[in-house]
Amino acid sequence: MMNPNAKPTGPLAGVRVIDMTSVGMGPYATQILGDMGADVLKIEAPTGDVFRYAEPALHTGMGAAFINLNRNKRFRALDIKREADLAELKTLIAEADIFISNVRPQALRKLGLDYASLRADNPRLIYCGAYGYAESGPYSGQPAFDDIIQARCGMAQFQGANAGEPQYVNTIMVDKVSGLTVTYALAMALYERERSGQGQALEIPMFETMVSFLAPEQLAGQTFVPPQGPAGYPRVMTPQRKPYRTADGHIALLPYTTAQWMRFFTLADRPDLVSDPRYADLASRSANIVELYATLADVVSLRTTAQWLALLAEADIPHSEVPRYEDVLNDRHLRETGMVFEYDHPTEGRLRAVGIPARFSRTPGNIRSWPQALESETAHSNKEN
Repeated sequence: MMNPNAKPTGPLAGVRVIDMTSVGMGPYATQILGDMGADVLKIEAPTGDVFRYAEPALHTGMGAAFINLNRNKRFRALDIKREADLAELKTLIAEADIFISNVRPQALRKLGLDYASLRADNPRLIYCGAYGYAESGPYSGQPAFDDIIQARCGMAQFQGANAGEPQYVNTIMVDKVSGLTVTYALAMALYERERSGQGQALEIPMFETMVSFLAPEQLAGQTFVPPQGPAGYPRVMTPQRKPYRTADGHIALLPYTTAQWMRFFTLADRPDLVSDPRYADLASRSANIVELYATLADVVSLRTTAQWLALLAEADIPHSEVPRYEDVLNDRHLRETGMVFEYDHPTEGRLRAVGIPARFSRTPGNIRSWPQALESETAHSNKEN
């Protein structure tokens, strides 16, 4: 939970970050850095990060998504088209460990905010460009958002494979996966700098990140040259892979090992399946996965959710209820671990938040502050005067 008087305690305490990102990918990454103790200064245009205005919100400029992506940061409005503001930004970067931006590289070069220009004043700077496409390819500079990359990388194809048309995943997955990639890349660069004493430039393109993210299982038959089949991992692509309908609701269920499948067949009173050669081992089950999952669906429908939950727990077979997210927020495990909690925001009232998932035994991260309304240029000028 938040302690506004706490000092940074995480493994990145003392690391200074200048964050010139907006929307989802960059803010998600820099919030994690802040959670882990970094001093993150978020630079916004005078109109603010566009995600400030995403509904729902109690007050304009303080939308829920913005609040949930921008804790543990300080905020500064700068118009970098103005010479004085651009000079201030460059001064801040000269004293920073990390500069991260999702502005297109061509625009940054025109302003002297490219790595080659900035490293002259700060050779230890770790510079991170996080945007749609790698600069070395023909898509360089094209605009990119989560939906666009979901479509282009193949995610929409896989998600809609059983619906007859491409579909988006119902979360900003590209932004968050790319943001996690930014985070681990920056951590590695900081580690390397401790050895070499030198900074470097990083590029985290969303398109390439997501193609890589999908590849481990979805490359499938396209792994081989010549191809041994289409892309798409059969187990996750089968239309029968879904929460299964019970007699009065749904459950998630995934026997995986041979022993788990045999225990499930026994629970289901199906000795014929125990001895069925189609399901005797992993290779056989993979070759007959559509039929297997269809049989699983039929069997599950014969008992209630409560009956299945008791039986599966006793048999140690992976399973879960299928709650709504509103119910997940009240999950007893999350309550006892302190992962979901409430706090009082200085302007937005009583709010609910989800905490830091990574636990460190010696240098844990902490939550020290929440997003604030962006200070107007007029107010800032009055302070300076």
